[in-house]
Amino acid sequence: MKLRQITADFVARKRVLLRVDYNVPLKQQGKNQVVADDTRLKITLPTLEFLLKHQAKIIITSHLGRPEGKTVEKLKLDPVAKHLAKLLDKPVKKLDETVGENVEQVVSEMKPGEIVMLENCRFNEGEKTNDENFAKKLASLAEVFVNDGLAVSHRAHASVVGVTKHLPSGAGLALTEEVKQLESLMDNPSHPFVAIVGGAKISDKVEAIRNLSKVADVVLVGGGVANNFLKADGVDVFHSYLEDTPADVKKEKVSFVAVAEDLLEETKTEKMMLHDYIPLPKILYPSDVLAADKIDHTTKKKIITLANGNGHEERQNWMFVDIGPKTQKLYRNIILQAKTVFWNGPMGVFEKEAFSQGTKTIAKAMAKAKAKTVVGGGDTISAVKKFGLENHYDYLSAAGGAALELLGGKMLPGLKPLLAKERK
Repeated sequence: MKLRQITADFVARKRVLLRVDYNVPLKQQGKNQVVADDTRLKITLPTLEFLLKHQAKIIITSHLGRPEGKTVEKLKLDPVAKHLAKLLDKPVKKLDETVGENVEQVVSEMKPGEIVMLENCRFNEGEKTNDENFAKKLASLAEVFVNDGLAVSHRAHASVVGVTKHLPSGAGLALTEEVKQLESLMDNPSHPFVAIVGGAKISDKVEAIRNLSKVADVVLVGGGVANNFLKADGVDVFHSYLEDTPADVKKEKVSFVAVAEDLLEETKTEKMMLHDYIPLPKILYPSDVLAADKIDHTTKKKIITLANGNGHEERQNWMFVDIGPKTQKLYRNIILQAKTVFWNGPMGVFEKEAFSQGTKTIAKAMAKAKAKTVVGGGDTISAVKKFGLENHYDYLSAAGGAALELLGGKMLPGLKPLLAKERK
């Protein structure tokens, strides 16, 4: 996929509407809210520095949380603007509105090299509905539009798609690099290629798992996603998290356990080799798990070896909260033999120290592997940062759902308007 990249001529001394994904976690520090994890801000610094170098007037728009079209005090972008100003060592003027006369006045008075940040765009009902009038008002603030947030590019929102109908549009440096890195996984990976998919929900990962299973040598699954494959293979998961409520996918009712069963059937005859002699299924799920009776405060926990139909009375209150030691060892050995590794989604409830070992094992194995390593998704990045390993991988992608949709072969609505036209 070739995107229109920004150039000096495209942005120099112009008003640039820059869409970023600053949907970052906040924490309370004294009386103030502050940014708890600035990964998504740092990702955009190369684009911001490029714009500043060419004396652009930078108008930043982002969302934070899910205010559902209403003003929510704790979701205002003031803490984000303050943190960005520290990173850039340059003032960032935060406005209290996204559009309107006051915003227009401030923008009209901007000088080259100045930065303003608009208020949370999702405070406006027209953002998520891609309202034409809201998109026009937002676009009227600028001369050109730059999208630098892959993480929001799977949404057909006004600040992502709507504005492109009214402004010349291009892809920021971070967006361009992120698409390049992810596409390289599918187009020309070095083998063995190991894909690791975890997290709670399987619904937004189905097509990515399907596509990855065609390219990767093995797909290792964990977390809540693994429970669908376990149940599909006849293993009782009891009270473990299982996303199998009917979901509207392309207007058809879908059972995700049935989807997992289909994926296993499609890949059952494909094998990858471990140490050149042990055959393994293409999609590999845990053979043992760490189970607990509660997630918030553990009173009981134990390792359970999984087998088809081996339910016992004593297990009926258990919830699977991490992959077990045998699975950890197997996954680790596979990862250490890889030449390419992609990972999206933790192996369990890593936020709790007692349930974090599986995720930590994956993180450490990837850090040690002599392979190209790509880590994707907010939860996964939070995990590797918790373990102090964020600097041990080749690439960190902040995009979760958008990255998986891209790997699943979808054309993202936010990328389509940025495609470079081929010369005839």
